[in-house]
Amino acid sequence: MTARAALVLLVLAGCASEPSSPADGPPPTEAQTPEEARVEAAVAAIDSMRAARAASISPDETVDAETFARVCKPVGMRARALADSTGWTVRQAAIRFRNPANAATPAEAALHERFEADPALAHVWADAPGGRLYARRITVTAGCAACHGPRDDRPAFVAERYPDDRAYGFQPGDLRGVYAVFVPAQP
Repeated sequence: MTARAALVLLVLAGCASEPSSPADGPPPTEAQTPEEARVEAAVAAIDSMRAARAASISPDETVDAETFARVCKPVGMRARALADSTGWTVRQAAIRFRNPANAATPAEAALHERFEADPALAHVWADAPGGRLYARRITVTAGCAACHGPRDDRPAFVAERYPDDRAYGFQPGDLRGVYAVFVPAQP
């Protein structure tokens, strides 16, 4: 068995069960190809867009559905457009999610735990069955806290739209989730 095949089996075994500590899970690797460098640049641009839009929320602003449409929705649309144009799977994934569609998969949760354990870790690559998985941390900013701060301070539209919301109680600097990009192996 080659070293690469052994690594893939190790990753598969780590994804099949709940990790016992943040150090468990897919081992990190570095970007190896021009396509992986494109992934990193594209996701960095999405995250920069998110941070800039969140910074546009003024402290005295009443946050409502229009704010969401101006700040958060375009980030999701950009991620979807990136996936549609490249064939990658692009997700915003979280352990404490608001929308159940954004619940982290076991592999994403393992990477999330790596970020949680190492606040200096900005992004990581991991081998995955059929390709590579890239993850980049999503860090809460002061603007993000308008909807993701204390539970009782969430805007009414959030509480009404997401009755099972888990994405609150964050403070600026906290890990909110990850951008997770699966890049299929090239033939």
